[in-house]
Amino acid sequence: MRYMLIHCVDDDIAERSHLDEQIERELSVWLEETGARGVRLHGGRLLPVGTATTVRIRNDEVLIADGPFAETKEQVAGYDVIDCADLDEALEIASKHPTARLGTIEVRAFRDP
Repeated sequence: MRYMLIHCVDDDIAERSHLDEQIERELSVWLEETGARGVRLHGGRLLPVGTATTVRIRNDEVLIADGPFAETKEQVAGYDVIDCADLDEALEIASKHPTARLGTIEVRAFRDP
């Protein structure tokens, strides 16, 4: 089953272009482990929320705005898509990612078409 790991962190962490050395090492280990297990399909870090553009349609009019849809203290900083046997395995994998200590990882299964 495929799951998305949505990485949410405080603005100050998301704004950093580089993480500290310890976190970078932990991330490298996590990437190697999930790659060796064949569960990580893809993922990546996102640019800061200030670079976002929001698209909405209201009354058949396309509204485009700079910035995020909602003002919050936390922001989505990245994601990973993993393929696991079940939710327990997905949670185990998410718990080893450094973001679990820096912020929050939301684990959500994909709805199959």
